[in-house]
Amino acid sequence: MGKGVDVPARAILVDKPAGPTSHDVVAAVRRALGGARTGHTGTLDPFATGLLVVLVGRATRIAPFVSGLHKTYLAGIRLGARSASGDPEGPISPGGAPPEEAALRAALDGLVGESEQRVPALSAVKVEGERLYARTRRGEQVERPTRTVVVERADLVSYDVVTGHAIVDIRCGSGTYVRQLAADLGDHLGCGGYCHDLRRTEVGTMSVEAAIPPDEVSPGCGIDPAEALGHIARVDLDQHEAREVRHGRPIPGAPDGAVGPVALVSAGALLAVAEASDGVLQPRVVLAG
Repeated sequence: MGKGVDVPARAILVDKPAGPTSHDVVAAVRRALGGARTGHTGTLDPFATGLLVVLVGRATRIAPFVSGLHKTYLAGIRLGARSASGDPEGPISPGGAPPEEAALRAALDGLVGESEQRVPALSAVKVEGERLYARTRRGEQVERPTRTVVVERADLVSYDVVTGHAIVDIRCGSGTYVRQLAADLGDHLGCGGYCHDLRRTEVGTMSVEAAIPPDEVSPGCGIDPAEALGHIARVDLDQHEAREVRHGRPIPGAPDGAVGPVALVSAGALLAVAEASDGVLQPRVVLAG
């Protein structure tokens, strides 16, 4: 997160191009907004493109409620070759013959569900206080940590058995390495595989179709943070309730059966995120004083 000038709380949907890092894109947004406080809600590798949700101003306070959302990707997977990085950076080495389509579909079905994924060797995860990619590039043999990941779907969009190039629509939980899914898929099929290109199309209920290029960001663009929280319950407040919430006081009126975070909206704008419990809404994050 960066600190800077005070601007209205917004969520800017940016269509990240291939090449720059997510940090580069956030820095460009910050400059375009005159040094406003900014932060992203989930990185994309430099080779990847697509939806990067950048929170601006006091909207950075809702990052914990956005960063864990499921994400959707269109992954271009090259079967019949291996990449040390899991992506086009390589180095690339030849593998076996690409599989028949039926075998590929069966292997994709096997990715769906909860599993333990070993993080890529060239990842930014810290092992004994140092980034894994730094130790890997020094030639060290390091035990790569695992994490529990969830793949909601892995649907084959198209496949060329001659070139081994597949396009797969993947919906997965936060923290899933899609390039590692591609490598694991290739290993399972015995031919090798890597993620040749990757595009993030959705974060929660937000779509890249509503995103803009980084160079089109300007003051006032973006959506109200309430729209970034379309995955949780919402309560519209009257003036008295809004005044209480601004002071961090609990209010009655939790939606029936609601448990967990609830977006509290006043005059069409997100005022706070509350925790619903026993019919009461207790503000946890307040965007306006």
